[in-house]
Amino acid sequence: GSSGINAEYGGTNARLDVGATGVWSPNVKSLCDIRVFNSLAPSNASLSVEDALRKHEQEKIRAYGERVLQVEKCAFSPLIFSTNGVMGPSAERFYAQVARLISLKTKQSYSDSIRYIRQRLSFSLLKTIIVSRRGFRGTKVTRVTEETDYNLLYMTRFNADNF
Repeated sequence: GSSGINAEYGGTNARLDVGATGVWSPNVKSLCDIRVFNSLAPSNASLSVEDALRKHEQEKIRAYGERVLQVEKCAFSPLIFSTNGVMGPSAERFYAQVARLISLKTKQSYSDSIRYIRQRLSFSLLKTIIVSRRGFRGTKVTRVTEETDYNLLYMTRFNADNF
């Protein structure tokens, strides 16, 4: 990912996507890096979906695993998904653990918790695929620099919100 938790790797400023505390054990931070890949792409076409998931998972582990464990002192989970919604083995374990924790905390059944998580995941993957196909069409993000006229920026946003 491009915005997330810093983790140096091979002299570059690589970044992980998600961090959470208490997933695998209390007070232990877990860092995750997410990859969504197209299983029909030429680079994956010769592989079964399961083999492609394992290949992408191993790439993430080689890229970040040792660094996260040794330097960051965190657990690492590569969350790999195909564009048709299949989860990699680490993602399956991670989501099962999160569902178990949610069911314990909310007193809901595990099946309701995992269904809710998978439903949210499906919509997130769908949104990711749509944005990657047609581009982002949301509101333009204004970059604030030292030269930004804050009064003009405020008035622009104020007027846009009120009309």
